[in-house]
Parts: sequence; structure tokens; C-alpha cells
Amino acid sequence: MRISLPKALVLTWVIGSILLTGCRAGVVTGETPQPTAAVDQPTPAVTFTPTTVPTTTFTPEPLAALVNGEGISLAEFQAELERYRKALAEVSAVSPGTILATEEVAEEMVALNYLIEETLLAQAAAQTGYVLDPGLVQQRYADLAASVDMAAWLQANFYTDETFMSALSRSIQAAWMRDQILAEMTAFPEQVHARQILLYNSTEASLVLANLQSGADFENLARQYDPVDAGDLGWFPRGYLTEPAIEDAAFGLQPGEFSNVIETQLGFHLVQVVERSSEQPLAPEAKLAVQELTLQQWLEERKAGSEIQVLIP
Repeated sequence: MRISLPKALVLTWVIGSILLTGCRAGVVTGETPQPTAAVDQPTPAVTFTPTTVPTTTFTPEPLAALVNGEGISLAEFQAELERYRKALAEVSAVSPGTILATEEVAEEMVALNYLIEETLLAQAAAQTGYVLDPGLVQQRYADLAASVDMAAWLQANFYTDETFMSALSRSIQAAWMRDQILAEMTAFPEQVHARQILLYNSTEASLVLANLQSGADFENLARQYDPVDAGDLGWFPRGYLTEPAIEDAAFGLQPGEFSNVIETQLGFHLVQVVERSSEQPLAPEAKLAVQELTLQQWLEERKAGSEIQVLIP
């Protein structure tokens, strides 16, 4: 059984609009009057007085981060942070007392990291040759507008019409790149079928290990502590279990072998591998875990090769 921390997934419909402005320069023409004096009279010099053009000073938009030279504005970050806090509040209301990401990582960094990772995916999509279809962006916008009061929805989710279109555009690019990454995922990664004996004190765990080393049957012992499932963990790939020590031990064993005592926050474990295979189809939950791991590994590699500047304290 896989035990994971609940996540508040903030789904950002990304929006983008392009404002084109132009200006024309006017040209004033006129005829220079011919001199009326004698032919040998020198032509008076013509002096042009330049028109004073008022200058405009542009203040750069404050940034929260730079990702390979592309800015994430402070305003965008602050709006994403509010959306994240809203999602956390909704999750807490549904599941009071659950462990949330904010207990381990600051809310600000969760929100900023989300924007950085989405930007990296969108940049990779463009580099791969993906060209965003403006019609697709408009269609996604229209689909949402058909189901909600758009003005109220934008306000409730801390968007303006312009920032939503920008976010929606980036989100579509990022989703396309995500699909390319997952399409290359191994269809049948190596999996193990394992069972465990879970105990709650080290003394008893040591006694059980001694019994196993003396030839006791693992499944029979496991059934004494788990009469229903006999400690069966089922099939799982790497990256599925939330206790890496158990997973590492299982993938280090051959069928029929068992581990030494493994201590985790849950207790004391003894693990036996029943089968190993690279042809076993992934269970739906295991497939999702592998997809998350594959995407996270890609993002970590991308971050390592990118220039990322965090500009907030």
C-alpha cells in the first residue's frame, strides 16, 4: 500500500495576449522663398531650431525570477501564491488535519517553483519546435467562459483577462512538452512483487529475523501479523513507495530472498521479494507515480542546465 502526502494541485489556465502599438512620424515640407536682393547678395543662412521632444522614463517591471533570461513578474508570482493558498485552504476544508506541503516547504517557494518549472517546460516546447496555435488558446478560453461567469472567475482566481491569456498560453506549451517527456517513458519498467512483515519494536523484529534465518517460512510469519493480506505489497516500480529504504531493499533482492530489519517512521520492516519482472503492466496508481518521477527527473536535469535567478528574498 502506498502512503503519500496530499498535494494541493494549483491548475493554472495560462493566458497571453499581444498588444501591438505603432506610431507614425509626420514630415512637414515647405518651399524656401527665392531671394529678392541683387544676384551677388549672399543668401542668408537658415537656422533650424530643433523641437524639444519630451522623454518618457520607463520603470522596469519588478521580477520574482529570471529563467534563462525570461522574466517571471513579481505580480504574476504574487497572484500564483494567492491561488496556491486558496487551493490549500480548500484541501484543508475537505480533509481537516491532513499533512500539507506548507509544513515542509514555504508557500512562497512552492508557488515560485511551479512557475519556474512551467516556464522551463514551455521554453523546451518552443526549442523542440512546437508552435502555439492562437486558435487553440481562444478555444480553451471559450470553453471555460461557456461554463462560468468569466469576470467573476477571473477575479476569484486573481487574474486579469490579459494575465489569464498569458498564463493559458504558457500552460498549453508546458502541457505539450510534458506529454512528449512522458511518451518516452518506458512502457514496462522493472517491477518487483514483494511482501513485508511490519513490527513496532526492534526487539520483536530481531526475533522474527532470527526465525527467518533459521528457516521459517516468510509468508506464514507475515500472515500472523497481517491475517488478511499476509503483508502483500503487490507489484511496484522504482519511485512508487514513499519509503525509499523499503524500495531500495526490495530492488536489491532476488525472488525468495528477504531483507534485514529496516527501520522507518512507520516501524520496523522485513521485506521479501516474491517475483521480479520487466513485462508486468503497471497498475494505474503505479503508472501515475512513475510519470511523476519521470517528469521530476526531467525538470531537475533541466534546472541543472539552466540559468535561474530568484529575485525575491
